[in-house]
Amino acid sequence: MDMKLSKLLPGQSALHAGSKGNVHSFERNEYGRDFVVGDIHGMFPHLERLLDEAGFSEGRDRLFSVGDLVDRGPHSAMALKWLDFPWFFACCGNHEQFVIDSEIPEQADLWVTYNGGGWWLRLSDAEQVSFRERFRQLPLAMEIVTGSGLVGLVHADVPPMIPWDRYMDLLRAGNQDAAYYAMWSRDRVQGKSKGTVPGGVARVYCGHSPVRQAVAFDNVYFIDTGAAYISDGYKDAKLTLIEIHPEAHREYTIRTGE
Repeated sequence: MDMKLSKLLPGQSALHAGSKGNVHSFERNEYGRDFVVGDIHGMFPHLERLLDEAGFSEGRDRLFSVGDLVDRGPHSAMALKWLDFPWFFACCGNHEQFVIDSEIPEQADLWVTYNGGGWWLRLSDAEQVSFRERFRQLPLAMEIVTGSGLVGLVHADVPPMIPWDRYMDLLRAGNQDAAYYAMWSRDRVQGKSKGTVPGGVARVYCGHSPVRQAVAFDNVYFIDTGAAYISDGYKDAKLTLIEIHPEAHREYTIRTGE
């Protein structure tokens, strides 16, 4: 099925890198546990505390991110340090795309002014280049073999009526509409699309659309619980972590105002 989606809004690039790396696949973790975390947005010290609470083992466990590592929160510059950890893997979110697009002055101005990119101005030119290069390497989607079936991750959403395996083929092929949906869509959260995602995937985890607590629409879970919105007075702001292996779905949360 060909995807026909709306045109990109100003400042919204879709496909950030060469198509070959747009989907990363991971075999089953035979030695430890796997976790997925919602949008971090620079709240890395809280993520450290949350991992401690969950008993995370750097020697055996793996942590997967749905993207949006940076912006709004106070520790965005720690993102490269985390991407160097051999047990940490992330999708490209729209805020990583803002970083990639910052070579265009108009794009950079929009991002810094309206989307929490003030931290970027404190980096040296060399540091900015390092961030862009690293973020270009991030995939648009990940799929992980777990004890309860295949688990998929994208930043924003998955399109209706397209099986997961077909959707991954579209991303690998560099389909711009497929990439847009992975990084920008809010259709499912807004009730514009629904239905279980078929095609061999047991569950799909997304971020991008802030929710008060992790919520499932059929087999699609949204786990961005507004970690960085504490600065905007959002009293329920928290970071959410989900164990996806060997347990199918176990939630851990930490309030980011504490």
